[in-house]
Amino acid sequence: MSGTSEGPTPATELNRSIVTESEILASPGAEFTAPVKPVEPAEPAGSASPRPPAPPSYRSVFTAAPLAMAVVDREGVITGANAALADLLGRDQDTLTGAVAADLVDLASDARTWHAYRELLRGRSARLRCTRRLKHPEGHALWARVTVAPLPPDDGGVLVSVADISDHRALHARLRHLRMHDPVTRLPNRTLFFERLTTALEAESYAESGTGRIGVCYLDLDGFKAVNDTLGHRVGDQLLAAVADRLTRCAQDAGRARAGIPLVARLGGDEFALLVEDSTGTEQLADLAESLLDAIQEPFDLSGRRLKVSASIGVVERHAAGTTPTALMQAADTTLYWAKADGKARWTLFDPERNATRVTRQTLASSLRPAIDRGEFALEYQPLVGMDDDRLHGVEALIRWHHPRFGTLTPNRFISLAEEDGSIVPLGRWVLRTACRQARDWQIQHPDGPPIFVSVNVAVRQVWDSDLVADVADTLEETGLPPHLLQLELTESAVMGSSGRPLQALKALSDMGVRIAIDDFGTGYSNLAYLSRLPVSVLKLDGSFVRGFQIEDRAAQASPADEVIVEAMVELAHRLGLTVTAECVETSAQATRLRRIGCDTGQGWLYSRPVPADRISELLGTPGVQAGVGNP
Repeated sequence: MSGTSEGPTPATELNRSIVTESEILASPGAEFTAPVKPVEPAEPAGSASPRPPAPPSYRSVFTAAPLAMAVVDREGVITGANAALADLLGRDQDTLTGAVAADLVDLASDARTWHAYRELLRGRSARLRCTRRLKHPEGHALWARVTVAPLPPDDGGVLVSVADISDHRALHARLRHLRMHDPVTRLPNRTLFFERLTTALEAESYAESGTGRIGVCYLDLDGFKAVNDTLGHRVGDQLLAAVADRLTRCAQDAGRARAGIPLVARLGGDEFALLVEDSTGTEQLADLAESLLDAIQEPFDLSGRRLKVSASIGVVERHAAGTTPTALMQAADTTLYWAKADGKARWTLFDPERNATRVTRQTLASSLRPAIDRGEFALEYQPLVGMDDDRLHGVEALIRWHHPRFGTLTPNRFISLAEEDGSIVPLGRWVLRTACRQARDWQIQHPDGPPIFVSVNVAVRQVWDSDLVADVADTLEETGLPPHLLQLELTESAVMGSSGRPLQALKALSDMGVRIAIDDFGTGYSNLAYLSRLPVSVLKLDGSFVRGFQIEDRAAQASPADEVIVEAMVELAHRLGLTVTAECVETSAQATRLRRIGCDTGQGWLYSRPVPADRISELLGTPGVQAGVGNP
């Protein structure tokens, strides 16, 4: 068209208005300004619609972006930074160009991050992201997430972006505090305690410094449940908070005396724990436990109420090397149980030997029932000898456990465990059946001699948890043993308190013809009035009375009290129509005095220790049982 100057084509105009990212990044130190745009000719009338505005340049985006950014060359030097980075770091924007980026955002503080950053500068890695705590010139600190990403190969270098995450970190810290602390006492909770304990037991925590030892005081309030039940949970929470304050003061006092304040934590309920890192020995833990007990025993004033409580404490102190958080706290829990069992309101130090006994007991308890099925039990028999004729009248069946790990165990090692878990019922049935079968065999083997009875111990739980009468009747029928040749022994404490079902069972057994004996007589209830109403035929005097007869010197004066007591019990038994067996007869002098008093039978090492069944068969072939004849 005439009268108009020729201008650039639309395509050319668009290309000239766009500045590439490479142009921006390749101009170190240059001011970030847009290029000059040529004057465009006026649009002729009737032409097409106006062209859309050109997109903003990368340089303007970089400058106006709210995210703090800097362009860094291959040497790690900043070639350009935006105002957001300057504001974030509290620096003048002009001073950022030429600065070392790693120094500004602390990329060299740890070797791993520094190596990854250097790899990025060399073009060998894709991206780096890390979190850094930066110091602001005004004095406060800020948390920043630093991201480093490579620029296109033609541009060279990397783009560093920095985001302020201080608010996020503060929120995270508040949430962590809530998650790691008890809301009632504001103490660290179980999670934080075990986190700290785990860290303390890591090798690097004690390998280079400190004592290499660690201690725990595991505390439980005595009778706290009663406070909750009678005064309510509100008062209970107040008491827990007051206890926490006193424990914290004790820990602070201990920290002033030695380096490091113990960590006080509430593990749950009324249980607290104090963790002592780098402990100096059991004396330090003992002193701390004493101060804790003293502090808690002082009365508490809560909402006008004056409460007095006590605590039990389990104390564990050991080398950190070789232990684990689980093992340490198991030991502390066990020791706390000992403190409770020993009477409460005290502290108890962990004892490896006592713990070994407990572990052994637990091992035996878990293997009791399988041992019955595996046939690990056996019976031995101890003679019951007539005091007048020295003849074998009967035997007591005594169980032995041939444990594959612990060897042969006597009843005192496992019978109480069997009573606790109920395995005494199947075990008792096995003993009853085995003893009756053996007694019947002796009767068959020696038809010309007077038959001997077999005495079997019965636990009171067998009466409650099984049909003892039916078990005895079935066993006698199965073995063919006459009822009068079976004697059942129950302890005095079990028999004297019998009523209801136990008493009915004893009467049914007595009516059947079975002999009922009271074992360890004289150490339990000794309800003599009740004794006359029980279906009992034998009293077995406890061995503690017989041991008082150990004077062998005929010229020495015997203890008159022992003899008077035994003589009175024997006379009482005879007046009630009962026979008396003396246990633990070990010397001929004891046997002589018991015979003079009027005891009917004796049992003890003077005659024989518990022996296998074949040794009893040998005794049955002799006219009298001589002293020690059954002993090895």
